[in-house]
Amino acid sequence: VSPEAVLYTGEADMVITRTLGGGEVAFQAGHAAFLGALVENHARIFQTDGTIQDIAIHRGFVEVSGAPTKVSILSDTAELAQDIDVDRAKEALERHLHTLRNEKIEENIAEAIAGRDRAQVRIATGGNFSA
Repeated sequence: VSPEAVLYTGEADMVITRTLGGGEVAFQAGHAAFLGALVENHARIFQTDGTIQDIAIHRGFVEVSGAPTKVSILSDTAELAQDIDVDRAKEALERHLHTLRNEKIEENIAEAIAGRDRAQVRIATGGNFSA
């Protein structure tokens, strides 16, 4: 779920996402209750029909609860792989890398780092690397 829309709802065999300071974590049926902050990452939902739904997550939270197990991802911004313009993300990555090589103002550097991270996640997700 992002502020714009619910991007996915349904059954899955496993959900993999990346938490702040914890690395990648996989959730399957029966997982213990969990709450974690998310970093920019390429999340994967392994659907019961064997397909994988790739989603670019741009920070947020993940909560695991209940029986049956329910995984909820609340993201600041999220994008389905099929909605990502990979060429545009590559152009953005190059712009942010250029800024990081040449910028001296701390605020601009912080913005470039955040932009670089978003672009890298979009490229990884839109490139369907988990398929």
